[in-house]
Amino acid sequence: MDYIIIVAGGKGLRMGSDIPKQFLPVGGKPVLMRTIERFRAYSADLQIILVLPKAQQDYWQQLCQDYAFDIEYQLADGGETRFHSVQHGLALIPDDAQGVVGVHDGVRPFPAIDVIRNCYETAHEKKAVIPVIPVVETVRHLESPDSGQLSKTVPRGEYRLVQTPQTFDIQLLMAANRQPYNDGFTDDASVVESYGYPITLVDGNRENIKITTPYDLTIAEAIISQIDTNRP
Repeated sequence: MDYIIIVAGGKGLRMGSDIPKQFLPVGGKPVLMRTIERFRAYSADLQIILVLPKAQQDYWQQLCQDYAFDIEYQLADGGETRFHSVQHGLALIPDDAQGVVGVHDGVRPFPAIDVIRNCYETAHEKKAVIPVIPVVETVRHLESPDSGQLSKTVPRGEYRLVQTPQTFDIQLLMAANRQPYNDGFTDDASVVESYGYPITLVDGNRENIKITTPYDLTIAEAIISQIDTNRP
């Protein structure tokens, strides 16, 4: 059986809003609902686990009533960091479970269905898979990050931008998440990599943006408009 852990712990600080960013509307519907719908569209059998800060859960439940949102999921409490939130999500999966578990940002509502499918299918063989996209702009490396003055151009072809869902063999991710936390755990791939397992890259999709700023919301509205235009 396969699972998806959707982590939504944002506070909306960079959005300049009192409403957490995962609850802001895009195309007339909260971002988080669109994210969950995307994974249900991928598979009716996928087991969905939503991780939310306890302080946000009542508000989310009210939104679900207001929007008649009835997709089934399990709910876990958010943790101090993303690492700990994923641990809480994994705790809802049986210890002896076999299959693939994905971890996805709640504020990424536009992963392509083909990308999701490729991540899961590849993870059944390779055990640790992340979607990435090429870097299209020139990249400079700061040799003195504090000043920002000493820098040099680096070959952008050697770099990739990382997206989610990141998908893993269930037992592998469970074992990797038993490691002590450290600040180098910036995503789930870094946790598994620290555990000593190599990461396989697959193609992501550029529309799979992470909504964190007002500008991102503008882009998201444009994406929704395009999706609606292309519907039969």
